[in-house]
Amino acid sequence: MRTRPRRLAVMGFALLTALSTTASLPSAAADGHGRPEHDPHGGGLSATIRYTEYGIPHIVAKDYADLGFGTGWAQAADQVCALADGFVTVRGERSRYFGPDAAPDGSLSSATKNVSSDLYFRGVREAGTVEKLLATPAPAGPGREVKETMRGFAAGYNAWLKQNEITDPACKGADWVRPVTPLDVATHGFALAVLGGQGRGVDGITSAQPPAAGAPARAGSPDKAEVAAAARKLFSAEDADMGSNAVAFSGAATANGRGLLLGNPHYPWQGGRRFWQSQQTIPGELNVSGGSLLGSSTISIGHNAHIAWSHTVATGVTLNLHQLTLDPADPTSYLVDGRPERMTKRTVTVAVKDGAPVTRTQWWTRYGPVVNGLGSSLPLPWTSTTAYALGDPNALNLRASDTALGFSKARSTDDVLSTLRRTQGLPWVNTIAADSAGHSLFTQSQVIPRITDDLAARCSTPLGKVTYPAAGVAVLDGSRGDCALGSDKDAVQPGIFGPSKMPVLKDAPYAENSNDSAWLANADRPLTGYERVFGTVGTQRSMRTRGGVEDVSAMARKGGLTVSDLQRQQFADRAPAGDLAAADVARACAALPGGTATGSDGKPVDVRQACDVIGKWDHSMKTSSRGALLFDRFWRKLTAAVPNDKLWKVPFSAADPVRTPNTLNTDAPGFATALADAVSELRSAGIGLDDPLGDHQFVVRGGERLPVHGGTESLGVWNKVETVWDAKAGGYTGVVHGSSYIQAVGWDGGRCPVARTLLTYSQSPNPDSPHYSDQTRLFSKGAWVTSRFCEKDILASPALKVVRVHE
Repeated sequence: MRTRPRRLAVMGFALLTALSTTASLPSAAADGHGRPEHDPHGGGLSATIRYTEYGIPHIVAKDYADLGFGTGWAQAADQVCALADGFVTVRGERSRYFGPDAAPDGSLSSATKNVSSDLYFRGVREAGTVEKLLATPAPAGPGREVKETMRGFAAGYNAWLKQNEITDPACKGADWVRPVTPLDVATHGFALAVLGGQGRGVDGITSAQPPAAGAPARAGSPDKAEVAAAARKLFSAEDADMGSNAVAFSGAATANGRGLLLGNPHYPWQGGRRFWQSQQTIPGELNVSGGSLLGSSTISIGHNAHIAWSHTVATGVTLNLHQLTLDPADPTSYLVDGRPERMTKRTVTVAVKDGAPVTRTQWWTRYGPVVNGLGSSLPLPWTSTTAYALGDPNALNLRASDTALGFSKARSTDDVLSTLRRTQGLPWVNTIAADSAGHSLFTQSQVIPRITDDLAARCSTPLGKVTYPAAGVAVLDGSRGDCALGSDKDAVQPGIFGPSKMPVLKDAPYAENSNDSAWLANADRPLTGYERVFGTVGTQRSMRTRGGVEDVSAMARKGGLTVSDLQRQQFADRAPAGDLAAADVARACAALPGGTATGSDGKPVDVRQACDVIGKWDHSMKTSSRGALLFDRFWRKLTAAVPNDKLWKVPFSAADPVRTPNTLNTDAPGFATALADAVSELRSAGIGLDDPLGDHQFVVRGGERLPVHGGTESLGVWNKVETVWDAKAGGYTGVVHGSSYIQAVGWDGGRCPVARTLLTYSQSPNPDSPHYSDQTRLFSKGAWVTSRFCEKDILASPALKVVRVHE
């Protein structure tokens, strides 16, 4: 009999706090069931947003358009400048507002200058690319519900702009912050989809031009080893600005027979590829919590009452190249089965701040746009005889939000697989999921070009015979019609693999991925039989994969797991490289004659203290860890100087892939130099060799240093952070990318999931926001947020604030 009065009291508090919201709103209330009230203004889109601790919004709407409206509104309230910057990008207007030569933040393409970004996105806009995808009927095109959320998102963003004053100094008073259209929102989604394909080649697409008369007929033959190395580096997870860990445990490993999921995506801490946290509810239709990539109207990674899922960046190569044989009489015509085809000419003009407009031509073929390089390390010269066209199947894929919405409604891992089969919308990620019935799932269900090993064997050009084995990048003979990609019967679009070809692991005690291929999702049940374009089998794993598999397999063997075990794993901060090498380093250091090593400047350095510090280091990257910073600086220098095949005495063995290679080769040239240089570097910066890591790895928020735990990719730390080294400022002074939206989710048999979450960089980059650093402080301390998913928990929040938003 006490429940109802308490509920009414909480709602009374909610109504009172709603009046104190910073938004200027005529109405701010919700009924006892969390459903939107009747709109007293009549017509227009609206939603109810209940804010709980850390500024997490719980958005309630009556339909998908209203849900998109509430999401667009709430994202704008926290992230208006980052969103506006992204919309300037996809409209092709960066040069107009910021100048042609400045660099974009890299969130939506690899463009190195605003002008090349603009030329590409203006070309997309003028070609009607996204409009055509929106008009494509489902399942090849986006579904009605998703299009409604996009329409609502644009309206919600615009309504927030109209009804509120921007306080974020990043764009306060800026003329580039403008209302948007549903097409802008959809184009933002398109940009995310092609990040690994056309987005990777923007500079090469927009600068590719036919050779001038009299130019050499052929380019020089590139060195095969250099090409292979360049291709591997281009598609390497270790050099990427996105990655992730995730593990799902089945009921066989848990305390209550239900599933568990730990998701730990590694994404940029600044700019337009951050996550933003919310709950989306349409009563009786949808109820899901999680993180959304900025500009997305759906939950990207999250959980509902029955399932939890996360993504990791996959090894599947989302592009391919066709080498074109050009018509001798015309370098803008190419031959297919002996018949010439003219390239399609797209002339694009972009406005430029304080300058004349820039006009440039792009050239398109049946295979995709002509490209003259993939970054500076992999040039693809357009000569009088040869050109290269970039194929990207995700340029026909606007279905990622349909996949996310399907996950949001799923009740089991089987539903997750069904969603993937139906929508086929994920461009560059794996999916790891667990459900309340105790099932686990890993699948590499990606939209990637249908490059079979047989096709690559038959059709690879000399360049492709180097790049395909090395990196999975196919370069096919475009002069042969039988070298087209073909189709799978179960694929929703031509030229991609169907669901039956995807690597899948169901109901293993654990299913884990740390950005290596699908092979060791479970080391006891390795996945094989997939094509090279998906990734490798039987090759050396990254240090992070090795450490992750060691950790989660031991957890599964122990059994009896709970959400608390997931939390401990996330912030254990173990450095697998330290376990493998620190003892060897300490011994070799102590054996150096006279306790000295010669630095790269030729000067001797006393390293005796370093030997002792590394020997006593606890092999973790906790903020309290002494010796962590010294080993980190040494390890970076050593791995940069010593090739992987010279680094270890015991080489990699596919029969023992988690424990090999091992035994550090301390005799390798460069070992003593790296040690001397690390010691000199720290001493010159006034940093003690045994100082706690947190004294010198930190972020600054509001003038205060917040220590940061975790470590870099090469150390293999699960809680990955990639940082900025500034010795003059005291060490690692900021995080570039790393742990972002983290969730540990399970079930206890009740109606509410057991979930702990953390958004490491907090909800808003606005220094004037109360949610600029609140979760970052939690991250610094290794603390978590207890998810408020069920209605009773939302209404019980002492921070509850209810706002009614409408057009």
